[in-house]
Amino acid sequence: MESTDLSWRLLAKRQWPLALSLTGIVLAETGSIRTALGWWQIPGVVVICAISVLAPRRPFDAALALAFAIVCAALYLRFLGVAFEPHFFVSGVTISITGAAMATIAILVRESSRLRAIGGTALIVAAVISAEVLGWPVVAAVEYREWQPDATSYLVGAAITLVLAVGTGLYFRARDAERASQLAASVAAAQNAERMALARELHDVVAHYVTAIVVHAQAGQLNREIDVLPSIAASGTEALTAMRRLVGTMRDGTSAGPAASSSLVDDVRELVSESGLPVHLSVELHDAVPQELARSVLRLVQESLTNTQKHAASVSSVDVALSSGDGVLRLFVADDGVASGVPVGGSGGYGLVGMRERVELLGGTFSAGRREPTGWTVRAELPLV
Repeated sequence: MESTDLSWRLLAKRQWPLALSLTGIVLAETGSIRTALGWWQIPGVVVICAISVLAPRRPFDAALALAFAIVCAALYLRFLGVAFEPHFFVSGVTISITGAAMATIAILVRESSRLRAIGGTALIVAAVISAEVLGWPVVAAVEYREWQPDATSYLVGAAITLVLAVGTGLYFRARDAERASQLAASVAAAQNAERMALARELHDVVAHYVTAIVVHAQAGQLNREIDVLPSIAASGTEALTAMRRLVGTMRDGTSAGPAASSSLVDDVRELVSESGLPVHLSVELHDAVPQELARSVLRLVQESLTNTQKHAASVSSVDVALSSGDGVLRLFVADDGVASGVPVGGSGGYGLVGMRERVELLGGTFSAGRREPTGWTVRAELPLV
């Protein structure tokens, strides 16, 4: 979970509140500096705050650098004989350094592994304790000549700040995990929806033309006098075109399958003529049909005719009716064939499932079943809006 690839722009967008807060605290602290040597704490404080702001890029490395910087600042102030002013605890770090340490611990807990979070937090706590120890002789000589500070209150305050820092890190870690889980679920759902759409398109388009090839080939085997080669060649060409379009969809994200032309009626008539079935087409469209809806209706008609070719024998008539009214487009397809037993090319059982999914995705209703005395019926109602 190390955020080593966080860009500078994202870092600035994420960390500017911390940087602004620490800058304000450092400026306020300068008013408490009482000696000329005391100003030497400013470089160390600035470095420590800068490390805290940059911590999301490499949290564990930032924890190591922060601990080292706190100890170094405390050492050179001890060498100069001055203490941090104003010291947040008894004798050590300032409010700004404490805030930087808390922010770094929170970032470390949020973004690093458990082992690194524990190790880095321990080093920062040790560095703060070292600053207390190093600053005590200087502060005691000036401020605590007549009384000793209460160690219990100091420990309680230190524990509270540590718990706040760790708790904040754990809270944001849980939020990040929840957000990542939701994102993964959304991506999986989108991928599944895309797979289902491609599966429907593959079944509705390519399988239609392949079925036509098989039907014509079987007809040619039964009757050698029938010239089926032009029909097979045309269906094969259409199948290859559809396959190329699907490949283009998966590679480039272009639209899968040929969209319906400006005239849904012409597209349906072309499908009917290509099917080779005795189709009676009835069209009563009184409303404009949106392009995406027209494409789906075209696929429903195509799949219905393909099912008739695959599953029915002795078909003498197929009724295809398209009508619209009251904001609804209605499709009715019915044949009078007899179940042929083993379908042409076998059956994967996905045709009706794909049609039902397509209709339900558009907010419509779908039904299919046997008709009496023989045949099969498909009905679909789709909202025009």
